Amino acid sequence: MGYNIVVVGATGNVGREMLNILDERQFPIEKIAVLASRKSLGTEVSFGDKTLTTEDLDTFDFAGWDMALFAVGSDATAKYAPIAAAAGCVVIDNSSLYRYDPEIPLIVPEVNPDAIEMYSNKNIIANPNCSTAQMVVALKPLHDRAKIKRVVVSTYQSVSGSGKDAIDELWDQTKSIYNPTDSKPPKVYPKQIAFNVIPHIDVFLDSGDTKEEWKMIVETKKIIDPSIKVTATCVRVPVFVGHSESINVETEDFLDEDEARDILREAPGVMVIDKREDGGYVTPIECVGDFATFISRLRQDVTVENGLNMWCVSDNLRKGAALNAVQIAELLGRRVLKKG
Repeated sequence: MGYNIVVVGATGNVGREMLNILDERQFPIEKIAVLASRKSLGTEVSFGDKTLTTEDLDTFDFAGWDMALFAVGSDATAKYAPIAAAAGCVVIDNSSLYRYDPEIPLIVPEVNPDAIEMYSNKNIIANPNCSTAQMVVALKPLHDRAKIKRVVVSTYQSVSGSGKDAIDELWDQTKSIYNPTDSKPPKVYPKQIAFNVIPHIDVFLDSGDTKEEWKMIVETKKIIDPSIKVTATCVRVPVFVGHSESINVETEDFLDEDEARDILREAPGVMVIDKREDGGYVTPIECVGDFATFISRLRQDVTVENGLNMWCVSDNLRKGAALNAVQIAELLGRRVLKKG
């Protein structure tokens, strides 16, 4: 017996990826519905060897459905997620709307699976920010061994994190470099993204941090440990898919780089590719389509008493969004609903 599953925002990048991953992982499904706004109503999307037609989110009845995977913005989520939850359908939300609500669990299944029990507070579970999700998968096993005191992270985030329009903007601007008569001024981003990097993701806060940086700080504390100090610099780079992070970790107890490497090799969701030779590391283009969070360039930081440096790469549309949401659905099924 399978689950009755709804994918909300099925025509977007993350919604389509959710459908791909549900099929790839053979999630036990009895019935599936794909929803979209009225402007995308009737759009066809693929689900394995099937073609599904989107239904109207505005009029959909969530009663009798087990889980709804939301891949729409915060405004639409604020309107429709409570409706689904009130109808008895558990919402797994990919927006930022509910991440900081103390009554709603913020879950990365490899890191804090026990938090799933909190779902019943509001029948809603939050999916973390894409850059946070991959980082905490790497941090948690090290924290369990040596207790992390402080994290300094710089991100190199792909344009797919901003949606389809951003992907198109990078593509069009790249082509226009070779055809100066066809200029493509920035629309999605405040400056040209092609052949450039932009140290600005989301809005600026009074502190000088951007909201993306603030998200990484607050979410890491909520998911792993509120005592961890985190500072982040988030940068958009001209990469289509795949987020990269340079992570510096300071621990309370000494952790040798070889032991850290062994710990990460055994950690769920992590793959260590770390050879000290040309090409002995993973780059964003190599992680696309993969489920893992890849760790490379692991080494001791000798400038502090107990420090490590590492390079972390993951497919942001997968682990950073769609995969994590499906993994939450799998966890909810195993731990709570138990129908599959």
